[in-house]
Amino acid sequence: MQPSFRHQQTIAINPAELYDPRPNGYSHVVIAPANARWIFVAGQGGEDASGLLAKGFNSQLQRCLSNLRIALAAADASLQHVVRLTVLVVDHDQQRLDLISKALRKAWGDHHTPACTLMPVPRLALDGMLVEIDATACIGATEATAA
Repeated sequence: MQPSFRHQQTIAINPAELYDPRPNGYSHVVIAPANARWIFVAGQGGEDASGLLAKGFNSQLQRCLSNLRIALAAADASLQHVVRLTVLVVDHDQQRLDLISKALRKAWGDHHTPACTLMPVPRLALDGMLVEIDATACIGATEATAA
């Protein structure tokens, strides 16, 4: 089994029998602590607070991650508390996968990466919307008590 690591009572596991997902910015398995406070973040798109959609895939992707950080902060959480992501992509291809992988690696840095499912889709909620990311986060009981 590839090394597993802990972050604030959450455990990420990447079994040796499965390919190493870390270069793509995610983990195969994340175990959340007992008595955790769960946070569910709706899909965040590439629009700003006024609803203006960023132009181009990479700009929308960066805005999705920024919006995700804002939503998590509203619940006293951060990216490091995220245990699962769903990434929805219009017109998915290798170039978009590479941009997503790079953005997730950069966003999580040296912290454990969440489990993640990428789903190519024919369309998202808004005309011109190219990517959307939803998240599930958890804060361990000891963290939640300290916060």
